[in-house]
Amino acid sequence: MSKKNTKHKKQKRQSMMSRVKKSHSQQNEESSSYNFQLVGAFFCDFFYYIWQVLKWTILVGLISTAVVSLVLFLRFGDTYKSYVKEADEVVESSQAEDFRMDEITYIYAQDGEQLASLSSGNGRSSYLKYKDIPKDAVNAFIAIEDRSFWNNIGIDVKGILRVIKDAITSGGDSLAGASTITQQLSRTIYLTRDVSIKRKIKEMMIAIRLTKKYTKEEIMEFYINTACFSNGIYGLEAAAKAFFGQSAQELTLSQTAYLCAIPNRPEYFNPYKYPKRALARRDKILEDMYEEGYLTMSAYEGALQETIQIKEATAEFYNYETTYAVACAVEYLMQLHGFEFRYEFSDEEDYQAYQESYESAYNLEKTNLYANGYRITTSLQTDTQRALQQALDNNLAFATQTDPQTNIFELQGAVTAIDNATGKVIAAVGGRSQENLVNVYSLNRAYQSYRQPGSAIKPLVVYTPALMSGYTPDSTVYDIDVEAAQQPGVKVSDLSGPSMTLRSAVEQSKNGVAYSVFNDLGPAYGLECVKNMKFDKIVPSDYTLSAALGGLTYGVTTVQMASGYSTLVNGGEYRNPSCIVSFKDSDGKELYQEEEAETVYGQEASYTMLDILKGVLTNGTAKSMGWAEESNLAAAGKTGTTNDSKDGWFCGVTPYYSVAVWIGYDTPRTLESLYGGSYPASVWKDAMLYLTKGMAEIDFAGSN
Repeated sequence: MSKKNTKHKKQKRQSMMSRVKKSHSQQNEESSSYNFQLVGAFFCDFFYYIWQVLKWTILVGLISTAVVSLVLFLRFGDTYKSYVKEADEVVESSQAEDFRMDEITYIYAQDGEQLASLSSGNGRSSYLKYKDIPKDAVNAFIAIEDRSFWNNIGIDVKGILRVIKDAITSGGDSLAGASTITQQLSRTIYLTRDVSIKRKIKEMMIAIRLTKKYTKEEIMEFYINTACFSNGIYGLEAAAKAFFGQSAQELTLSQTAYLCAIPNRPEYFNPYKYPKRALARRDKILEDMYEEGYLTMSAYEGALQETIQIKEATAEFYNYETTYAVACAVEYLMQLHGFEFRYEFSDEEDYQAYQESYESAYNLEKTNLYANGYRITTSLQTDTQRALQQALDNNLAFATQTDPQTNIFELQGAVTAIDNATGKVIAAVGGRSQENLVNVYSLNRAYQSYRQPGSAIKPLVVYTPALMSGYTPDSTVYDIDVEAAQQPGVKVSDLSGPSMTLRSAVEQSKNGVAYSVFNDLGPAYGLECVKNMKFDKIVPSDYTLSAALGGLTYGVTTVQMASGYSTLVNGGEYRNPSCIVSFKDSDGKELYQEEEAETVYGQEASYTMLDILKGVLTNGTAKSMGWAEESNLAAAGKTGTTNDSKDGWFCGVTPYYSVAVWIGYDTPRTLESLYGGSYPASVWKDAMLYLTKGMAEIDFAGSN
């Protein structure tokens, strides 16, 4: 084969190979293009279907929203409009004077004598203009309460969304936050303190409108002057003087932050009661101020190290009747604003939780009382108060020993008198008087000291309930051995002892009889009666037979005992033993409404009990009092003495009045000469003789 042919074949082969490669290349390119198109088509289809789903979801959502909005508008449209109208009217008519918490509340005795004028402490001399408010105070409140203050519209939208998110993620456990400074101001001045969506909506509406009407500086000025700093104190200046004895401008950074901790929860951070709580929040405020750039590191650390020294609190009033009147007024405000008073508890934990909620509500309403210009008239009689005070002082004059730390007399007492015709307290003596000693009145034992009542409780929890259950004054009862009855495994109903009539057992105050009868009735039956008369410290641990002898966990007060005995005089009809007869707001509107009487005991049983209790004064444990030698007026009562003579009681009545007397030491200890028929009965006699002087000598209703 020639070279020419060989070369030609080679070229032909190479050309063929080239065509094959080109063909393969074209096939590969076509395959890649197809795959790309396939993937593209897949994603197009995918996103098409996603869009279709989203489109319909959005459409359905919009339609649903429209429908829901329409339903809500039709259902609540008028309500919403009323909220808008109310907010518009409130803010439109508002003026700077609205934000001065200096309206004075006046409390009067029955005869019109002024008992007290209550002020929040934030009078015109305590009001701070914005230029006089320490910059640290402004920055502290912004850092801890409302960081968006200078820029928000009165509400913090982001904060509200955050709270909603937290509420959802926490299953409703977290609902706090998002109340701006302006909202807090709205709530303080224009709204109630109820926890409701309705109130929250109104609060937000008012806050938005306030922001439009007033400058941010004015709103901050209003807020700082109306913030509650516990103990009835409103405004930074008043708080600075109360807790540190100096003006707000003289406060250190640390003191300022400490005070700014209080308004968040005034009672929880009360410096007089819980100084460490306020201290911990001060540290948090300082930290927030540093994080926000309001403080240098050195200023922050220096303020943290500063020791806070609170000025000692002094007694608010120099008499007992005023402290009692204030307490009654505060509790009435609690009632007006929806607090639910309770007298039954499932266990000790339940009781303690209630006490915390009560204390918190009480202190909140006390600040309200001091700031809102109420006019309150009471049933308290100043002449009667002085006379009963003298009766207590005279009968305990022999005991001159005082507490080394306070200089207050160690042996103390309390007296409460109630007008049976009205059920109202006319005098509440909370201890012995001492001249030139203010702190004597810091504790009103008439309503604040709960003590073991001893046998004085028997007519209320044992014998009147027994008379309603078939017992009579002539029923044969047995004075069993109480110590034997308390032994494990002993069946009380099988025990016996000296027999006597029920009348005689009451007159001689036989504990064994009371224990045995109470066992027959059951503790729940007897204690139900005093719970119905608002004895507020009856707890589950009291449901034992020892309650028949006054063995209670916490005890009772003279106000409660006088009210219980007054209920007997009124044929078993209980009236709330308040001293309030009129309660008007600053516009003169009457807020007080008398409670309905409640039937606790049967009428026949009540009158029979009184007839039996007459014998205590003529034949029984109070015979030595000598009432019959001093008065022909019908009287009945019961002595009470606790173990080792630590508490002495006499609770007694005439047709006109009920008086309860307690004598003892604030820290219980034995006084050998103390028993119900001694000092307590003597005080009662002097008090009742004063009260009934010149009155007709009549008998109790229902007496033969």
